[in-house]
Amino acid sequence: MTRQVPYRVVRTKSLQHGIEEARRAAEAGEIPVVMSGDGLVGAIGGALAQTGASMGILPGGRGNDLARVLGIPKDPSGSVAVLADGDEREIDVGEANGQRFLCIASCGFDSEANRIANEAKVIRGNLVYAYAAFRTLAAWKPAAFKVVVDGGAPFEFKGYSVAVGNSQAYGGGMFVAPNAVLDDGLLDVITVSDVSKLRYISNLPKVFKGEHIQNEEVTEMRGATVEISADRDFAVYADGEHLTDLPATLRTLTRALKVIAPALPT
Repeated sequence: MTRQVPYRVVRTKSLQHGIEEARRAAEAGEIPVVMSGDGLVGAIGGALAQTGASMGILPGGRGNDLARVLGIPKDPSGSVAVLADGDEREIDVGEANGQRFLCIASCGFDSEANRIANEAKVIRGNLVYAYAAFRTLAAWKPAAFKVVVDGGAPFEFKGYSVAVGNSQAYGGGMFVAPNAVLDDGLLDVITVSDVSKLRYISNLPKVFKGEHIQNEEVTEMRGATVEISADRDFAVYADGEHLTDLPATLRTLTRALKVIAPALPT
């Protein structure tokens, strides 16, 4: 079916260029539609948060995790149909040290693997995440983390990572925060304590179904504000990009961004 929807195309040169063009389009009364992966989607979504502007998504990256959680089809005809017929949905936006994100902010093993995945030149597609995980595991040494949720008692542990989810998934369909809700004003905090490398890697397939959450080394917490520190330097990655560094304070901007998505079931 032909869709008679007027549009224009802008080829972005960088994240900042994409942000500038999206802001310009929104100010002109247009709806910015991002055809890319979570990196550009997250950058533009963060920039449009609290402006009242709506954003559309055409999945075009490696992970496409926000689109996956929102139910936006990966095939072009399906995603265009959502743009034409979908609803405006208000979702939360996360912040880490003031830097905005839409999906999951993580540090420790996760951020090291994300860095390696971004630097990979030969391996393409979702296989790059498996490659990065094995590369990271080979040199990994447990770190000591401290997590404070909503100003409560510190949760201290030695292990692999802390993931703070505004959404459920990252890394091309890894549902690391399976109970996260995009519009509840809260962040889901998932920690992984120290286990053997063999146990850690053997449990990775569980993450694609969110079943890892049942493991005893995994802790799930939830709150509006999360403070994270560690005994060594770690970057914080979100939406596939280096967002900030530890120590970090994360919070939510409740229902701050309008996205065009399939209608929720009634």
